[in-house]
Amino acid sequence: MNTFLHHSENRGHVKMGWLDTKHSFSFGSWYDPKYMGVGSLRVINDDTIAAHKGFGTHPHDNMEILTCVLKGTISHKDSMGNERHIHAGEWQLMSAGTGVQHSEINQGDEAVHMLQIWVIPNVQDAEPNYQQIERDPKKSPNEWQLIVGPNNNAPMHIRQDAEIKAAYLEKGHTLEVKATQKFNYVHVIDGEIDIAGQVVKAGDGYLFDEDSTLTAHEDSQFIWFDLNS
Repeated sequence: MNTFLHHSENRGHVKMGWLDTKHSFSFGSWYDPKYMGVGSLRVINDDTIAAHKGFGTHPHDNMEILTCVLKGTISHKDSMGNERHIHAGEWQLMSAGTGVQHSEINQGDEAVHMLQIWVIPNVQDAEPNYQQIERDPKKSPNEWQLIVGPNNNAPMHIRQDAEIKAAYLEKGHTLEVKATQKFNYVHVIDGEIDIAGQVVKAGDGYLFDEDSTLTAHEDSQFIWFDLNS
């Protein structure tokens, strides 16, 4: 079994006033050649954004950008004409395609905690689009919640041969992972789980390539990236 445990403490940590962020993979001013992503998964940024602050208008192209809000509400505005609020328990997928400009601002009085996830698409220069859903795994514990998939019948359609699932697993409960694709990567948001004998803690990521059983040592929330490339 080919495995790799990416310890939380090995993430890049950047703090600049209103933004406190931890990078699982090389991003911006933080670079480590050992951490360049997993297959088409390029970015997992764990962002805490101060009240009334945020990312001003900036461009993206040819990237699938998934936002998972864990606490608070982030306000999104883009050049496609979307003006939306993404609340805790909601997910947004912005397929940047040929190019889009957007901003993400915390208009509230408390900090926003969210994950920003980038996946490299398998189609270049497609028409940009915007998708948003509510999928709070805490409301349906101990089961996988599909967030995005390559087929149009997925809750949100991603331009890559990939599925991204989330779960909230209560202490002592288990979930199965069927490793049907090339890369299987689990990122733990909160708690502590066991994957085939390997302890994976909050902020850790674990890469593996065989069917595995996940067991929660404590109430835990995590994301499974099932990637063919």
